[in-house]
Amino acid sequence: MTREGTVGRVLYEVNLDVDRVVAGSFRAWLDAHAREILGLDGFLAARVLDVRDPAPSAGRIALCVHYVLRDAAALDDYLRDHAPRMRAEGLARFGGRFSAQRRVMDLATEYEQP
Repeated sequence: MTREGTVGRVLYEVNLDVDRVVAGSFRAWLDAHAREILGLDGFLAARVLDVRDPAPSAGRIALCVHYVLRDAAALDDYLRDHAPRMRAEGLARFGGRFSAQRRVMDLATEYEQP
């Protein structure tokens, strides 16, 4: 079944490589961070995923976060008004103990089982 009304939505993906030594505190911070982001206008959903394949390097964990946004304007607002501060908070807390790579995708079609 094709889900109507989803075209125009944006998927903002953040891939995280985290030092296993700080994994517990990083996950706790990430939970609060994702909840804060969901409070911003235009954010509709957030999913935190444990990456199994490819396997992370020894001593590391890999996470992938998917944020679903209403539209590209909502992402632009976040990147301009909130991202610098929020990214700086993570860097101040965990420094070089993690790295992040980001991608932005436009939702073309969404399918669900009937």
